[in-house]
Amino acid sequence: MSTSVQAPARVPVPVPLRPWVAGAEILSYPAAGHRPIVHLPDGAAALTYCKGRLVVTGPRTRAGYVPAKEVRQAVRIRLRPGHALPVLGVPLSALTDQAIGLDELWGPSGHRLAEELRGLGPGPEPVLRRLRGALLDRADGQRTGELDNAALVYAAARRLGTARPHALPEIARELGVSERHLRTLFTRGTGLNPRLYGRIARVRRALATVTGADGARAAGEAGYYDQSHMGAEFRALMGVSPSAYRAGRLPEPRPCGTPPNA
Repeated sequence: MSTSVQAPARVPVPVPLRPWVAGAEILSYPAAGHRPIVHLPDGAAALTYCKGRLVVTGPRTRAGYVPAKEVRQAVRIRLRPGHALPVLGVPLSALTDQAIGLDELWGPSGHRLAEELRGLGPGPEPVLRRLRGALLDRADGQRTGELDNAALVYAAARRLGTARPHALPEIARELGVSERHLRTLFTRGTGLNPRLYGRIARVRRALATVTGADGARAAGEAGYYDQSHMGAEFRALMGVSPSAYRAGRLPEPRPCGTPPNA
Protein backbone atom coordinates (compact mmCIF):
# COMPACT_ATOMS: atom_id res chain seq x y z
CA MET A 1 0.00 0.00 0.00
CA SER A 2 1.88 3.06 -1.13
CA THR A 3 1.82 5.98 -3.49
CA SER A 4 4.85 4.67 -5.31
CA VAL A 5 4.14 0.96 -5.42
CA GLN A 6 2.45 -0.48 -8.45
CA ALA A 7 -1.00 -1.89 -7.76
CA PRO A 8 -0.45 -5.14 -5.86
CA ALA A 9 -1.04 -8.34 -7.78
CA ARG A 10 -3.45 -10.13 -5.49
CA VAL A 11 -3.29 -13.90 -5.46
CA PRO A 12 -5.90 -16.41 -4.27
CA VAL A 13 -5.85 -17.56 -0.66
CA PRO A 14 -6.49 -21.31 -0.29
CA VAL A 15 -9.78 -22.09 1.46
CA PRO A 16 -8.16 -23.68 4.55
CA LEU A 17 -6.12 -20.48 5.11
CA ARG A 18 -8.95 -17.99 4.75
CA PRO A 19 -9.82 -17.92 8.48
CA TRP A 20 -6.22 -16.87 9.15
CA VAL A 21 -5.19 -14.78 6.14
CA ALA A 22 -6.83 -11.55 4.97
CA GLY A 23 -4.99 -11.51 1.66
CA ALA A 24 -1.82 -12.36 -0.25
CA GLU A 25 -0.17 -10.15 -2.82
CA ILE A 26 2.93 -9.50 -4.89
CA LEU A 27 4.27 -5.95 -4.60
CA SER A 28 6.40 -4.33 -7.31
CA TYR A 29 8.53 -1.42 -6.16
CA PRO A 30 9.64 1.29 -8.61
CA ALA A 31 13.12 2.44 -9.51
CA ALA A 32 14.94 4.99 -7.37
CA GLY A 33 14.00 8.58 -8.11
CA HIS A 34 10.28 8.12 -7.63
CA ARG A 35 8.36 9.45 -4.67
CA PRO A 36 8.96 7.72 -1.34
CA ILE A 37 7.33 4.40 -0.65
CA VAL A 38 4.47 4.94 1.77
CA HIS A 39 3.69 2.27 4.33
CA LEU A 40 0.18 3.03 5.52
CA PRO A 41 -1.09 2.72 9.08
CA ASP A 42 -2.40 -0.81 9.40
CA GLY A 43 -4.39 -2.69 12.01
CA ALA A 44 -3.08 -6.07 10.84
CA ALA A 45 0.22 -7.88 11.02
CA ALA A 46 1.87 -9.24 7.87
CA LEU A 47 4.52 -11.70 6.79
CA THR A 48 6.76 -10.30 4.04
CA TYR A 49 9.53 -11.90 2.00
CA CYS A 50 11.82 -9.50 0.17
CA LYS A 51 15.44 -9.69 -0.98
CA GLY A 52 16.06 -12.92 0.89
CA ARG A 53 14.59 -11.71 4.18
CA LEU A 54 11.48 -13.10 5.87
CA VAL A 55 10.07 -10.43 8.14
CA VAL A 56 7.03 -10.04 10.38
CA THR A 57 5.61 -6.52 10.54
CA GLY A 58 3.29 -5.78 13.41
CA PRO A 59 0.38 -3.35 13.32
CA ARG A 60 1.50 0.12 12.25
CA THR A 61 0.10 3.10 14.17
CA ARG A 62 1.39 5.80 11.81
CA ALA A 63 2.44 6.03 8.17
CA GLY A 64 6.07 5.43 7.34
CA TYR A 65 7.84 7.09 4.40
CA VAL A 66 10.98 5.37 3.15
CA PRO A 67 13.25 6.20 0.19
CA ALA A 68 12.38 4.58 -3.13
CA LYS A 69 14.62 1.60 -3.76
CA GLU A 70 15.83 -0.36 -6.72
CA VAL A 71 13.23 -2.21 -8.72
CA ARG A 72 12.28 -5.34 -6.83
CA GLN A 73 9.38 -7.50 -5.82
CA ALA A 74 8.09 -8.55 -2.45
CA VAL A 75 5.59 -11.16 -1.38
CA ARG A 76 3.26 -10.20 1.47
CA ILE A 77 0.69 -12.23 3.36
CA ARG A 78 -1.55 -10.10 5.57
CA LEU A 79 -2.91 -11.92 8.63
CA ARG A 80 -6.43 -11.41 9.93
CA PRO A 81 -6.72 -9.36 13.13
CA GLY A 82 -6.91 -11.74 16.06
CA HIS A 83 -5.71 -14.74 14.10
CA ALA A 84 -2.12 -13.57 13.85
CA LEU A 85 -1.45 -14.35 17.52
CA PRO A 86 -1.92 -18.13 17.31
CA VAL A 87 0.03 -18.29 14.04
CA LEU A 88 2.95 -16.10 15.14
CA GLY A 89 2.97 -17.35 18.72
CA VAL A 90 3.33 -14.01 20.51
CA PRO A 91 0.90 -11.28 21.62
CA LEU A 92 0.61 -8.68 18.88
CA SER A 93 1.15 -5.98 21.51
CA ALA A 94 4.82 -7.06 21.43
CA LEU A 95 5.00 -6.36 17.69
CA THR A 96 3.28 -2.97 17.39
CA ASP A 97 5.33 -0.69 15.11
CA GLN A 98 8.02 -3.38 14.87
CA ALA A 99 9.53 -5.34 11.99
CA ILE A 100 11.49 -8.41 13.03
CA GLY A 101 12.77 -11.58 11.41
CA LEU A 102 10.44 -14.56 11.64
CA ASP A 103 13.27 -16.60 13.13
CA GLU A 104 13.04 -14.40 16.25
CA LEU A 105 9.50 -15.70 16.78
CA TRP A 106 9.69 -19.24 15.44
CA GLY A 107 13.31 -19.98 16.27
CA PRO A 108 15.02 -22.70 14.19
CA SER A 109 11.88 -23.43 12.17
CA GLY A 110 11.69 -19.78 11.09
CA HIS A 111 15.38 -19.83 10.16
CA ARG A 112 14.93 -23.01 8.11
CA LEU A 113 11.92 -21.54 6.30
CA ALA A 114 13.89 -18.44 5.30
CA GLU A 115 16.71 -20.67 4.03
CA GLU A 116 14.23 -22.71 1.99
CA LEU A 117 12.78 -19.59 0.42
CA ARG A 118 16.21 -18.35 -0.60
CA GLY A 119 16.81 -21.67 -2.35
CA LEU A 120 13.65 -21.56 -4.44
CA GLY A 121 13.58 -20.73 -8.12
CA PRO A 122 13.09 -17.23 -9.56
CA GLY A 123 9.75 -15.50 -9.34
CA PRO A 124 7.37 -14.99 -6.41
CA GLU A 125 5.01 -17.93 -7.01
CA PRO A 126 7.19 -20.65 -5.41
CA VAL A 127 7.71 -18.39 -2.40
CA LEU A 128 3.97 -17.87 -2.02
CA ARG A 129 3.28 -21.60 -2.19
CA ARG A 130 5.87 -22.38 0.47
CA LEU A 131 4.69 -19.59 2.77
CA ARG A 132 1.10 -20.72 2.48
CA GLY A 133 2.15 -24.26 3.35
CA ALA A 134 4.11 -23.04 6.39
CA LEU A 135 1.13 -21.04 7.65
CA LEU A 136 -1.18 -24.02 7.21
CA ASP A 137 1.20 -26.12 9.26
CA ARG A 138 1.15 -23.52 12.03
CA ALA A 139 -2.63 -23.18 11.90
CA ASP A 140 -3.18 -26.92 12.28
CA GLY A 141 -3.46 -28.15 15.82
CA GLN A 142 -4.17 -24.80 17.46
CA ARG A 143 -5.77 -25.03 20.88
CA THR A 144 -9.53 -24.52 21.06
CA GLY A 145 -9.20 -21.70 23.59
CA GLU A 146 -6.86 -19.71 21.37
CA LEU A 147 -9.15 -20.20 18.38
CA ASP A 148 -12.18 -19.02 20.38
CA ASN A 149 -10.30 -15.90 21.46
CA ALA A 150 -9.15 -15.25 17.90
CA ALA A 151 -12.75 -15.46 16.69
CA LEU A 152 -13.88 -12.97 19.34
CA VAL A 153 -11.14 -10.49 18.45
CA TYR A 154 -11.85 -10.79 14.74
CA ALA A 155 -15.59 -10.28 15.29
CA ALA A 156 -14.87 -7.16 17.34
CA ALA A 157 -12.40 -5.86 14.74
CA ARG A 158 -14.99 -6.20 11.98
CA ARG A 159 -17.49 -4.14 13.99
CA LEU A 160 -14.92 -1.51 14.95
CA GLY A 161 -13.63 -1.23 11.39
CA THR A 162 -16.88 -0.12 9.75
CA ALA A 163 -17.74 3.44 8.76
CA ARG A 164 -20.33 3.43 11.54
CA PRO A 165 -18.60 1.39 14.24
CA HIS A 166 -20.35 -0.01 17.28
CA ALA A 167 -19.22 1.10 20.73
CA LEU A 168 -17.11 -1.44 22.58
CA PRO A 169 -19.69 -2.04 25.36
CA GLU A 170 -22.28 -2.83 22.71
CA ILE A 171 -19.89 -5.17 20.90
CA ALA A 172 -19.09 -6.96 24.16
CA ARG A 173 -22.79 -7.49 24.85
CA GLU A 174 -23.33 -8.84 21.34
CA LEU A 175 -20.43 -11.27 21.77
CA GLY A 176 -21.48 -12.35 25.25
CA VAL A 177 -18.34 -11.25 27.12
CA SER A 178 -17.44 -8.44 29.50
CA GLU A 179 -16.10 -5.20 28.08
CA ARG A 180 -12.93 -5.54 30.18
CA HIS A 181 -12.29 -9.08 28.95
CA LEU A 182 -12.86 -8.09 25.32
CA ARG A 183 -10.55 -5.06 25.63
CA THR A 184 -7.79 -7.26 27.06
CA LEU A 185 -8.20 -9.89 24.34
CA PHE A 186 -8.35 -7.23 21.64
CA THR A 187 -5.16 -5.48 22.69
CA ARG A 188 -3.32 -8.78 23.01
CA GLY A 189 -4.67 -10.09 19.71
CA THR A 190 -4.26 -6.99 17.54
CA GLY A 191 -1.54 -4.97 19.27
CA LEU A 192 -3.86 -1.96 19.36
CA ASN A 193 -6.51 -0.67 21.70
CA PRO A 194 -10.03 -0.62 20.18
CA ARG A 195 -10.09 3.16 19.76
CA LEU A 196 -6.80 3.28 17.86
CA TYR A 197 -7.85 0.34 15.70
CA GLY A 198 -10.96 2.30 14.68
CA ARG A 199 -8.90 5.41 13.90
CA ILE A 200 -6.61 3.42 11.62
CA ALA A 201 -9.60 1.87 9.83
CA ARG A 202 -11.07 5.34 9.26
CA VAL A 203 -7.91 6.84 7.83
CA ARG A 204 -7.50 3.88 5.47
CA ARG A 205 -11.03 4.49 4.20
CA ALA A 206 -10.26 8.20 3.85
CA LEU A 207 -7.25 7.37 1.68
CA ALA A 208 -9.58 5.72 -0.82
CA THR A 209 -11.52 8.98 -1.24
CA VAL A 210 -8.95 11.67 -0.46
CA THR A 211 -8.38 12.38 -4.16
CA GLY A 212 -11.99 13.49 -4.54
CA ALA A 213 -12.92 17.16 -4.63
CA ASP A 214 -15.78 16.97 -2.11
CA GLY A 215 -13.98 16.79 1.21
CA ALA A 216 -17.15 16.89 3.32
CA ARG A 217 -18.63 13.95 1.46
CA ALA A 218 -15.38 12.00 1.70
CA ALA A 219 -15.29 12.64 5.46
CA GLY A 220 -18.81 11.34 5.90
CA GLU A 221 -18.21 8.23 3.82
CA ALA A 222 -15.05 7.43 5.78
CA GLY A 223 -16.90 7.69 9.11
CA TYR A 224 -15.77 11.11 10.39
CA TYR A 225 -17.99 13.66 12.06
CA ASP A 226 -16.97 16.32 9.58
CA GLN A 227 -14.13 17.48 7.34
CA SER A 228 -12.24 19.05 10.24
CA HIS A 229 -12.32 15.76 12.15
CA MET A 230 -10.96 13.93 9.11
CA GLY A 231 -8.19 16.49 8.60
CA ALA A 232 -6.99 16.29 12.21
CA GLU A 233 -6.99 12.51 12.32
CA PHE A 234 -5.44 12.18 8.86
CA ARG A 235 -2.59 14.48 9.86
CA ALA A 236 -2.03 12.60 13.13
CA LEU A 237 -1.71 9.21 11.43
CA MET A 238 -0.30 10.19 8.02
CA GLY A 239 1.95 13.09 9.06
CA VAL A 240 0.46 15.49 6.50
CA SER A 241 -2.94 16.97 5.68
CA PRO A 242 -5.21 15.32 3.10
CA SER A 243 -4.53 18.14 0.63
CA ALA A 244 -0.76 17.82 1.05
CA TYR A 245 -0.93 14.06 0.62
CA ARG A 246 -3.06 14.46 -2.50
CA ALA A 247 -0.52 16.93 -3.93
CA GLY A 248 2.43 14.65 -3.14
CA ARG A 249 3.90 16.90 -0.43
CA LEU A 250 5.03 14.05 1.78
CA PRO A 251 7.22 13.97 4.90
CA GLU A 252 10.94 13.45 4.52
CA PRO A 253 11.59 9.75 3.90
CA ARG A 254 13.41 7.82 6.59
CA PRO A 255 15.23 4.49 6.38
CA CYS A 256 13.31 1.27 6.91
CA GLY A 257 13.17 0.26 10.55
CA THR A 258 12.89 3.82 11.89
CA PRO A 259 10.09 3.83 14.51
CA PRO A 260 7.08 5.80 13.19
CA ASN A 261 6.93 7.91 16.33
CA ALA A 262 10.66 8.74 16.43
